[in-house]
Amino acid sequence: MESSFGGPLGILIAGLGLGAFYTALIWVNTLLGLFLTPLFLMPLTWIQDAIAARKAGRAVAGSQ
Repeated sequence: MESSFGGPLGILIAGLGLGAFYTALIWVNTLLGLFLTPLFLMPLTWIQDAIAARKAGRAVAGSQ
């Protein structure tokens, strides 16, 4: 049996469904940014520290 909601009730149901969908989409994207950003930033800081230590080592060796 087919059921259909037409008129104002259908628009209300579709609007609530789309509102819930976009709310969930924004929530998931926010959580992904919150939890994935450190996974990329931490290794980048380790690489920067290694490069800085290498440059500092060269500067000390060059001044002797």
